[in-house]
Amino acid sequence: MGAHRRRLSGGIAVAVTLALATSCSSAPGGSSGNSGNTACDAPGVTSNQIKLGFVYPATGPSSTALSAARAGLDARIGLANAHGGVHGRRITYDWGDDQGTASGAAVAIDTLVQQRNVFGLVSASASLGDSMTALTKQVVPVTGTAIEPAWAGHDNMFSFIYSASPAVVGRYVRAARGTRVAIIIGDPSALTSENTVSYEQSLRAAGASAVQTFSYVATTGNPAQVANKIISFGADALLGITAPDDFAQVVQATRAAGAQLAVSVVLTGYDRSVIASAHGKALAGVSMPVFFRPFEAGGPAIKQYEDAMVTYAPESGDADQQFAMFTYISADMFLRGLDLAGPCPTRAGFVKALRGVSAYDAGGLIAPIDLRDDSGKPLSCYAFVQVAPDGTAFQVVRDRVCADGSTG
Repeated sequence: MGAHRRRLSGGIAVAVTLALATSCSSAPGGSSGNSGNTACDAPGVTSNQIKLGFVYPATGPSSTALSAARAGLDARIGLANAHGGVHGRRITYDWGDDQGTASGAAVAIDTLVQQRNVFGLVSASASLGDSMTALTKQVVPVTGTAIEPAWAGHDNMFSFIYSASPAVVGRYVRAARGTRVAIIIGDPSALTSENTVSYEQSLRAAGASAVQTFSYVATTGNPAQVANKIISFGADALLGITAPDDFAQVVQATRAAGAQLAVSVVLTGYDRSVIASAHGKALAGVSMPVFFRPFEAGGPAIKQYEDAMVTYAPESGDADQQFAMFTYISADMFLRGLDLAGPCPTRAGFVKALRGVSAYDAGGLIAPIDLRDDSGKPLSCYAFVQVAPDGTAFQVVRDRVCADGSTG
């Protein structure tokens, strides 16, 4: 899981890293109105059902971290079917294992699209790669979390997050009175370097007086040595572009060395397994960005999600898992497209209809986004949670922080 979090620290938070024109999408299904069992000739569509495909890493290096993703799909589809499906058709799906590789994803996608004849895809894959071009040429609708930057610009591919604006983190750190920021990175790489520069620039633009980068990898580094360097720099704020367990060791050592930190932020780690680990207490007081309504915020949308997870995906155990939520939102987006495509949906009709939605909010789970734009603009507003003082829970500290400085 740690390796995957290192990969996503840039993907979700920067390069993914990490709605609604009418109130219809906030309803459990897309539309329960009977279509009269209209015969349609679109792939995957019969008189009584629509078959989707789901691509995710059931095996491979990413499988543990993304194991909850399928539960989110089961929950959202189960909820829709319990309310009549979409235009009277039951939603079903076949799944394919990308094995965490581009070649595995290509085989899984070809099997689903060409052999199993699915209407479209919901993706929890970070390995779509060159398959995106073929899917676009065939106008196959795809929804998912845009972990790969290449998602942007594909008219048939929809995501609620392509990347997350570093400016939001800069605003959050400065609002907490952080002025001298130590950025903690893991293994240096081209992606890490690019991400680090983006965050350095955003922190300075927000008013940080000094920013410096420090590298730490638990398998080879000494947290006390890194902490001493951070103390010498005079840091009053920490930003982790690394795995949360590695960041926890640096935070713990820096505090032990006597640093007075106004704020600490790590870009990934909003997962109960993180605070349940041996490093949970070391992360007490550390903040993390959240790209959907935090579970701890509650409300009707979160309750509906949690109830659906308990009812239709009980094997998941804990409903409050971010990768389950990501796929739940992706499935909701697909259902919205099917609803708008009408009683006899086509792939092209789906893409045109969903691409016309200007304020999609997944029934209140995310801030409204404009699906008319496929250019991959960074998410400019998101929430922050903080690990509680005893290290055993998350607390919402900011419901909404925006790159432009607004909070509403």
